[in-house]
Amino acid sequence: MTESMIIIDVGSGTQDILLYQPERLLENCPKFIVPSRTQIVAAHIRKATELGQGIFMHGHLMGGGACALAVKRHLAMGLKAYATPQVALTFNDNLELVERMGIKLCEKAPEATTPIWLGDIDPLALRQAIEAFGMEYPHKLAVAVQDHGYSVTESNRILRFRLWEEFVRQGGDLRKLVFTQDIPEVYTRMRAIREIIPEAILTDTGTSALLGIMADPVVTPHLKNGILAVNIGNSHTIVAAIHGERVYGIFEHHTSMVNLESLAKLVRRFQSTELMNTEVFEQGGHGATLHPEMHQGWDFVAVTGPRRSMAKPLGWYEAAPFGDMMLTGCFGILAGLGTI
Repeated sequence: MTESMIIIDVGSGTQDILLYQPERLLENCPKFIVPSRTQIVAAHIRKATELGQGIFMHGHLMGGGACALAVKRHLAMGLKAYATPQVALTFNDNLELVERMGIKLCEKAPEATTPIWLGDIDPLALRQAIEAFGMEYPHKLAVAVQDHGYSVTESNRILRFRLWEEFVRQGGDLRKLVFTQDIPEVYTRMRAIREIIPEAILTDTGTSALLGIMADPVVTPHLKNGILAVNIGNSHTIVAAIHGERVYGIFEHHTSMVNLESLAKLVRRFQSTELMNTEVFEQGGHGATLHPEMHQGWDFVAVTGPRRSMAKPLGWYEAAPFGDMMLTGCFGILAGLGTI
């Protein structure tokens, strides 16, 4: 990859942005850590709630989280909420359940409503920010989002781990999950970004975080013996056993549902290959999948993510590729593309 590119790691709290300029050292490339789009949309919804206004949500399917909570509070105040069917998928893959929430589906804005645009990426805002500093806006863009997959009948948590299980059993090569061309139909959130930026490169935030940890120069030599890569994000925590370039096992939980003690216990059981999918799922997490050939051990543990301080007493190595922990996912995308 020899041309400039915007790389965005979309989280629940922040969107971490790297303006990759190949002529510069990575440490000198421009960086932005700004509120994620779900936080921005949630703020617009809360403003309408304060003013007692109905809202009309249009645009694209995006991540839920903060904006979904804001909609629920808006409806709880007895105010109206409308959405196009495409945008309504933000809140549930089953549109009947969306309507039961109280969101009315329509294609055009009803009168006396506040329009709110949804989408994980806002190209206009990106362009304004970059050009405001006298920089040229690149034509290429790569984005990581957490995509649970689309299913009307199946739990998103179950579906996500069925997809991870297939990945692990089929060889566990993370680079194959960085989509430069066709995106599997199940990944509707990634495909929605392609509607905004037709040639965007897409991947999952779990994938980008793990690839970023592997790119840390302290971590890389340990890959020959196997590592545990841990990303403790604002909303989700993912842990993977990686040997060489192959993932042998993964488990994923909600960060708000774990603490130092419970995380340490889960990791110990994972290291000993005793951790079961049901154990994580029944705790409210996404699940766990271990390849039959996954061995015990995995003593070198590298941790990253904005909530990594939770694990500080455990003495794990704090990965910060190219000196910037918050851009681990962005560097992971570059690594997955073979650029670094």
